[in-house]
Amino acid sequence: MDPLHSLVLHATDNGVSWITLNRPDAMNAVTWDQRERVISLLGAASADPAVRAVVITATGKGFCAGADLRGAPATGGERVAGDVARTIRQGAQRLIGAVLDCEKPVIAAVNGTAAGLGAHLALACDLVLAAESARFIEVFVRRGLVPDGGGAYLLPRLVGPQRAKELMFFGDALGAADAERMGLVNRVVADTALAATAKEWAERLAAGPTRAIALTKQLVNASLDTDRATAFAAEAWAQEINMTTRDATEGVAGFVERRTPAYRGL
Repeated sequence: MDPLHSLVLHATDNGVSWITLNRPDAMNAVTWDQRERVISLLGAASADPAVRAVVITATGKGFCAGADLRGAPATGGERVAGDVARTIRQGAQRLIGAVLDCEKPVIAAVNGTAAGLGAHLALACDLVLAAESARFIEVFVRRGLVPDGGGAYLLPRLVGPQRAKELMFFGDALGAADAERMGLVNRVVADTALAATAKEWAERLAAGPTRAIALTKQLVNASLDTDRATAFAAEAWAQEINMTTRDATEGVAGFVERRTPAYRGL
């Protein structure tokens, strides 16, 4: 097996694309090559009509300890103004953007510690399942760093600015139960039940009206960045587009005929 493919496992089953970080000895800190593969797999999921949901998870005790800077390509020479910003744009931000822009619903199955970029990778997903042993850590302040990977964009939208600042200013570890109470996590399950619950949720999504879910994801993700008129206009166009799909026709027919609709993702 290609070494890179062994570090990011991938399988498609029942319409679900499973993306699994597989560097347990490094708490699944993401290297440059791994990041590029995850971005590629998310793009492929968007384009593949056979894929109707995505799960991002990991092996071992860590979901993702953040970016493994040792895995970045060597640039050499003296750093100049703009290098760091470019690295962030082309690296961490592209990864988070790939999750947010994926046209299929993405579930994070957080099996352990999610720190730094790893926390933001989970929180960018549409739904977050966490094992009881999972922890979320805004670790940047501990290193004297500013959060990257869209953290200052994601967290205030999930928990409000005051809570976001508390998490980012102190960098304390947040347990799964507290993350659920705060609104960062949809559901906390026993460690042994995480994979089965993720499978159940993902296959339920995969059996749904895929295009309607994609359009709904776009509307919700854009809602906090637009005024009401823009949001209403986007909603109207999403309805217009969705009504051209076979699944919309099938959904209405199922309602009229009093039967469960059989969605095909088309």
